[in-house]
Amino acid sequence: MGLRTPAHYIKSLNDGRAVYYKGKKVADVTKHPFLRIAVEHAAIDYHLAEDPKHKELAVVKDPETGNPISRLYLPPKTTADLLKRSELIALATREGKTMVTLIKEIGTDALFALHIVSRQMDKALGTHFYERVHRFYRHCADNDLAVAVAQTDAKGDRVLRPSEQEHPDYYLRVVERRKDGIVVRGAKLHTSVSVNSNELIVLPTRNFDEKDKDYAVAFAIPMNTKGLRLITSAYSQPKENDFQFPLSNKHLMLETTTIFDDVFVPNERIFMDGQYQFAGPLALAFVDFHRFTAVSYKQPLLDLLVGAGLLLADQNGISRVSHVRDKLTWLATYTETVKGLLGYAAVTAKTVEPGFAVPNRMYSNVAKFQFAHNYHQALAIVQDIAGGLVVTAPGEEDMKNATLAKDIRRYLGGRKGVSAEDRLKAMHLVADLTATEFGGYHAVLAIHAEGSLEAEKLAIQREYDIASALAYAKRMANIK
Repeated sequence: MGLRTPAHYIKSLNDGRAVYYKGKKVADVTKHPFLRIAVEHAAIDYHLAEDPKHKELAVVKDPETGNPISRLYLPPKTTADLLKRSELIALATREGKTMVTLIKEIGTDALFALHIVSRQMDKALGTHFYERVHRFYRHCADNDLAVAVAQTDAKGDRVLRPSEQEHPDYYLRVVERRKDGIVVRGAKLHTSVSVNSNELIVLPTRNFDEKDKDYAVAFAIPMNTKGLRLITSAYSQPKENDFQFPLSNKHLMLETTTIFDDVFVPNERIFMDGQYQFAGPLALAFVDFHRFTAVSYKQPLLDLLVGAGLLLADQNGISRVSHVRDKLTWLATYTETVKGLLGYAAVTAKTVEPGFAVPNRMYSNVAKFQFAHNYHQALAIVQDIAGGLVVTAPGEEDMKNATLAKDIRRYLGGRKGVSAEDRLKAMHLVADLTATEFGGYHAVLAIHAEGSLEAEKLAIQREYDIASALAYAKRMANIK
């Protein structure tokens, strides 16, 4: 089929999938007044491929077929490939007003990880998963599909392993094996972009032992597969206007609680079935790519925090106040530190079979940790510079009332030359970025998306060369 237009992408989502929003089944996500916002936002990926200004970045020649494909489907072989991928992810997020599109980014992260680990499984265990993975990859790349990933299980008691749970379905598992495939049952949480993707890749969420082998499963299914139900998060609500919600009124990503009610998966779409020894490595391989993606799409968000701080400091007439300059410098330092670590993760990437460049695990995790650990401090700084009008300012309706508009223009201007309208627009920008439902969504994502702070710290502890550091300290202290 080749590259799709935004219209082709949107049309493909009307396929009978079982999507629920606020307890009601949605007949067509492309026509639902609220869910359609997420669909149109995600279509940014397809618009970029058609835009003459961005086509060179967004589209590449497929090294296998010679046909044009999305750069996001290009397996990275070099540092340059990783940096270009990161640049495209950041561009799409910038076009989405700090909201990532994710419909190809997360799916290709999973596909790259599956290529690596299926090769390892085939060599170690004599399986034949790599061919299946690559065939599915070709299906997605050649048809320019949107692909979501379901990884996080419900988990139940976090201390217990899957096979030890009182409820056997707290982790997704294989409940039946047939000659032509498997039947799976369970739930996956926090499944981003499932409402508006074509395919769903399912990965294990952790390491397993032999008792957990029925939980060690990876596969892919179309979104309209029988028994698959998508319960859309009710957190996000429709917004009123661009004036008060300049970011979130037209940009939205949806997550689902994803139910697998005895879902059948044919053999050709199974990429792991009981190979528990490789469940942990597959989860980690996915994270190696996905945390690099995560920090890539956080860049426009950080840039906007810096810009918003600068804008409000200027409008409030406090740009030259020493403590404000110090805070703005902190914001800039924070932003550039995260970007620098991201770049170094690409520069120090390692090549693994089948020839993929994998971002440096240490620096991807340090970058993600630095971003998440400092994000709420960045919000506090921008709110501090802006002032209380972030949450007490009049709205668009007030500006349309002639009497109230006169009052607002008289009293709510900023320094000389800054109108009340412009100051309110800036205040509402900061509100949407830091204090509204959209701002809260970003704040929770900073802590939990693509792995928690503790997960990143654990990865850093594992990767750091403790033995060398300890040996060096002993040598400097003349300890034998």
